[in-house]
This record gives sequence, C-alpha cells and structure tokens, in this order.
Amino acid sequence: RVTLLELMMAKVSDKNPVTSEEVNVFVRHADFLAGCFQEKCGAVLKLTAAADVEDEEALVTIRLLDVLCEMTSNNGQLEHLQAFPGLLETAVDTLRLTHLAGKQAVNIFTATHAVTGQEEISHPAVGFKSHLIRLIGNLCYKNKENQDKV
Repeated sequence: RVTLLELMMAKVSDKNPVTSEEVNVFVRHADFLAGCFQEKCGAVLKLTAAADVEDEEALVTIRLLDVLCEMTSNNGQLEHLQAFPGLLETAVDTLRLTHLAGKQAVNIFTATHAVTGQEEISHPAVGFKSHLIRLIGNLCYKNKENQDKV
C-alpha cells in the first residue's frame, strides 16, 4: 500500500499537464484517499507509545497525508477536497492530538525534537505535524467557509 501511495504521489506531483480524463480519475481517488485518511489517522498516534516504528497502518497514514497534501496543492483537486465532508475537521483534530501526544512523550512528530547532535532523522513520523498544517492551510486557501471553521 505504501508503494502504491508513493507511485500516486509521483504522478500527482508530476509537473506535466494532465488530461481531463486524468483529472477525473484523480478526483475519484481523492475521495477514496480522504476517506481512508479519516479512518486511519489515529494509527499515527500509536507510534508515540509503541517501540515498533514499523507499524504498517501508521506508515500508510503518513503516506496518505503526503498524497493529500500534494493533491490539495493542485487547483484541480483543491476545490473538490475543500468541500470533502469532515476532512478539515479530521486534520485539525489530528493536529491537536499529535501536539498533545508530543508533549506527553518523546515528540516524534517534529524534526526539532528528533535531532540530537549529528544523528540523521530516521523516524517515519517526523514532519507529520508540518504536513497536517500544510493540508489545513491548503484546505483553507481562498475558502472563507473553511477559514471560519479553523
């Protein structure tokens, strides 16, 4: 699943122009991916307590967020995802929970807390909060209704 999401990420972030047929496919996939993210977003929070950083559901959720960030960076999918029911609320709630989880345990979600000395950042959840903020910002871009919700 992670590999498939990485392939989708490459296609979505590709700077080449897409056909209207591809845009329609992306929009249909955006609904599915947004729904999956809403269902699975809590899996990432388990990484704070678990010694096992290879939790497959959490890795899938992290990649889902990456793909959604890319999709909302593209005007073709942006308006569709801005109107997706509950996606903005889920992102804001998940951001609150990751912030609290980071305060209660070792904060694995931000790079500033993950770096000690010259160690390389290797935890898969590093940057999760910044990607949530990016998604929230994209969903609020030129959308007064979503701005008022946040």
